[in-house]
Amino acid sequence: MPGENLSRDEAQERAALLSVDGYEVFLDLRSAIGESDQEPRTFRSVTTIRFRSADPGATSFADLIAPSVTAVSLNGKDLDPSEVFDGTRITLEDLAAENELVVDARCAYSRTGEGMHRFVDPEDGEVYLYTQYEPADSRRVFANFEQPDLKAPFRFEVQAPEGWTAWSNGAGELVDGVWKFAETKAISTYITAVVAGPYHYVTDSYSRTFDDGTTLDIPLGALCRKGLAKHFDADDVFLVTKQGLDFFHDNFDYPYPFGKYDQAFVPEYNLGAMENPGLVTFREEFIFRGKVTTASYERRANVILHEMAHMWFGDLVTMRWWDDLWLKESFADFMGSFSMVEATRFTNGWITFANNRKAWAYRADQLPSTHPVTADIRDLEDAKLNFDGITYAKGASVLKQLVAYVGRDAFLEGARRYFKRHAYGNTRLGDLLSVLEETSGRDMATWSQSWLQTAGVNSLTPQVILNAEGRITELSVVQDAAESHPELRPHRVAVGLYRRTPEGDLARYARAEVDVEGPRTTVGDLAGAEAPELVLVNDDDLTYCKIRFDETSLATLRQHLGDIDDPLARALCWSALWNLTRDALMPARDFIGLVLRFAGRESDIGVLQMLHTWADSALTFYAAPEWREEGGRALAEGALRELRNAEPGSQHQLTWARFFAAVASSEADLQLLRGLLEGTAKIDGLDVDQELRWAFLGPLASAGVADEQTLAAELARDDTASGKRHQVRLLAARPSEAVKAQAWAAVVESDSLSNALVGATISGFARSSQRELIAPYAPKYFAAIERVWAERSIQIGMDVVKGLFPHLQDDQGTLDAADAWLASHESAAPALRRLVLEARDDLARSLRAQGCDAAAASS
Repeated sequence: MPGENLSRDEAQERAALLSVDGYEVFLDLRSAIGESDQEPRTFRSVTTIRFRSADPGATSFADLIAPSVTAVSLNGKDLDPSEVFDGTRITLEDLAAENELVVDARCAYSRTGEGMHRFVDPEDGEVYLYTQYEPADSRRVFANFEQPDLKAPFRFEVQAPEGWTAWSNGAGELVDGVWKFAETKAISTYITAVVAGPYHYVTDSYSRTFDDGTTLDIPLGALCRKGLAKHFDADDVFLVTKQGLDFFHDNFDYPYPFGKYDQAFVPEYNLGAMENPGLVTFREEFIFRGKVTTASYERRANVILHEMAHMWFGDLVTMRWWDDLWLKESFADFMGSFSMVEATRFTNGWITFANNRKAWAYRADQLPSTHPVTADIRDLEDAKLNFDGITYAKGASVLKQLVAYVGRDAFLEGARRYFKRHAYGNTRLGDLLSVLEETSGRDMATWSQSWLQTAGVNSLTPQVILNAEGRITELSVVQDAAESHPELRPHRVAVGLYRRTPEGDLARYARAEVDVEGPRTTVGDLAGAEAPELVLVNDDDLTYCKIRFDETSLATLRQHLGDIDDPLARALCWSALWNLTRDALMPARDFIGLVLRFAGRESDIGVLQMLHTWADSALTFYAAPEWREEGGRALAEGALRELRNAEPGSQHQLTWARFFAAVASSEADLQLLRGLLEGTAKIDGLDVDQELRWAFLGPLASAGVADEQTLAAELARDDTASGKRHQVRLLAARPSEAVKAQAWAAVVESDSLSNALVGATISGFARSSQRELIAPYAPKYFAAIERVWAERSIQIGMDVVKGLFPHLQDDQGTLDAADAWLASHESAAPALRRLVLEARDDLARSLRAQGCDAAAASS
């Protein structure tokens, strides 16, 4: 639709013209249940908007994406829907100073996770609804002015099927068969929410007495599908929630402003979670159906706290337009880890941040589509793609650097002033910088220019000069930048020196903090220290950079990486070695060798899981093709060895079991997996629960050992929504031309699958062991993607374009095909071109890394 992609210029023009006083929204959701031959299945949506115009007589528009509009009235005058509604916008002419718009529409239930998503539970046939709007999908549920700076109070009413409960941002009660919700504070359209269905609901409460004697009481709720109730550990969700509320009240000096605090775990969710005030929504995979590691609980806690930080950064104070998306996402990402480390049992959260979140940022910041943290967002398609590793993880890393730069107290005092000054309003970059200048006395404009308004990642490399006595004469830090983004930045870093102790540990014996400026900085405080075996630039992970090593340090890591006694330092070294591998400076087989040698000694379970992911990626994408088979055998043998050696019943054992399943390929490997499934083989302490059963079935399906009947039998054991997703994924993974054709058609040629099953099918389609089988789909991909992008929702379009790019056809021919598509589609949608350009860059990186690995074999 021509009007669906709202531009920044249009939004600015509308914001200058209109002010919104309030919304009243009535939704009749009774059509969600029962048989229907209507396509699409729709519900009634009636919206009343009261708003003012700064220019009486002017023309503007309201947003609505709906199959049909029954009636429209503006200031009591009936308008002809066929004349004013074009499928995405309602034209509003001759506005008065004060206006009332009433829109009665038929809106469509969604199967893509956008708008009002409808899910039918295969386990019991129950129907569940929830909304997801960011950045601009509330217009799929009710008529509105869909932009973040036209805030207003909302009052929702929901008529739901009998026996259902409905939730929204405000507290609700059932009155004469209709759920009526308290009016919200002034909030943006994209954070309004409705959840409805026969959900399992658990309650608790939080109370806080402040220094002035006032008390804040917050009703807490947590909900999930009935089929997941037996797995739902709501007590732990409430524990982290209360710890977070305490932390943010202690540090923000602004009481939680949105009344109740419900948290809904919902099916087929496209995101990790969404910060709707008073009704946060999460993907239900955060309810664990089987045994998981501490890392999974830590991840859930981080997301709970990330969304809670949004109550202040994003909901109370909101960016004016999506250029400043970082004003909420970077802060929430940083505060999620900050609060988790300081307020919960997950005190090693900064290790996960260094090893996992930053890896996401480093990758995104080296793509051709990289952008400053403060981005140039022309329209909503741009906005959708900028929920990326830069806006989240790089921005959070930059804020971690900012705390080191201005100090914790100045940073938090700046946040407190920011909330009080801009409560219920909208801000830009300058609004935040001004309060930080006040509290820190630092020149924030210079800092912002370097860190927020330029793109790219710097590399920091130590250079050590020793005297005849083996002491440091000079230690310098050399800063480099990519040619495409040559900015050198100021870095506050710690430089750590490490040597082996008599006990065999590799331990830090000296540390100095220094401000790195320009291409070369001398660390004067370390002159005269004993010669190090390892120099770790950015020790303690204060800044955002790629760490490099001098030759002595790299040699030490090759022999003693597992001996580093500090888990954060060890994680930083692993991350640095992974970046060397991705940059084609270390052969993939060397990285895999380090994983095989030292990963079994890794104490931090989150780091271990990341190492498994990296090793698998190194083998799949970065190893020379002629070495893949040998490397795969080595990984499978190493994984099985560590699995058998792990403590029975431990989370390390579980992690190695999952990794073994991911890399198993030989007949003996598959026979063992089959034996573990059938109970004829046993590994002491390993509980093969349902989720692990699906993991073990994966390689069996890919190898053609687990056929359609086997997978159907497994679904019968686990006839749930999760089981269905697993079955669909493994059905698509089978090594058959007919299977691949069917999977391709289901995703590319049809829109009958829900978002979750589209993702499952794509995941199963491309298996690294099936390169030749899926090779014919590379040209089909480039022929289809523009049509798919035009016909499908942006979420499904992104899933298809990213997920089906022929990464596994890793040769020059595929690279040339991508270049040819880009050259011949210069007028294609910019967001589509960006996705193809990013995938093309990943492929080029793979080929460079494979060249490095092949050269190592011949040297």
